Amino acid sequence: MIYASDFRKGITFEINGEPHVVLDFQHVKPGKGAAFVRTKYKNILTGATREEAFNPEDKFPKAHIETRRMQYLYNDGDLYYFMDPETYDQVPLPFDQVEDAIKFMRENDEATIKFYKGNAFLVEADNFVNLKVIETEPGVKGNTATNVTKAATVETGAVVQVPIFIEEGEVIQIDTRSGEYLGRAK
Repeated sequence: MIYASDFRKGITFEINGEPHVVLDFQHVKPGKGAAFVRTKYKNILTGATREEAFNPEDKFPKAHIETRRMQYLYNDGDLYYFMDPETYDQVPLPFDQVEDAIKFMRENDEATIKFYKGNAFLVEADNFVNLKVIETEPGVKGNTATNVTKAATVETGAVVQVPIFIEEGEVIQIDTRSGEYLGRAK
């Protein structure tokens, strides 16, 4: 059990049997009346955020989130298959659970998968990936204004805005959290 007075950013707890994570908190002790903890938290499964004030003595069960590194194997159209490299167990996941990460993943790449009570709810690609540009328009000579970008399709199918000097066949580094071009891969 965890008390509301122990809330910190990143703490996971359960309300009504659903896991939540603390996004922000503030301990408030007004001049009159009892102290309280103003909390902004997010439902881990649905993504809904909520703000609520709790009595510091309120108790909540701690939500245990399991994190595993798993290898992306393949997709069969509807499901995306991930394998635990230690146990060789395979976990099929629907597109809605992998859509943010899969656009930056190739087969055999590893991802971080989070589980709550044995059920996967979130797939995260590595923060930075190196992918090959397979399609982009050629840069126009003389078009050297600052911050000029063009669309480039990488080997996973994701479209990223890159500087005009990037050409097909180059390997670039991408931040998967924002989808931004970071530079040429080293």
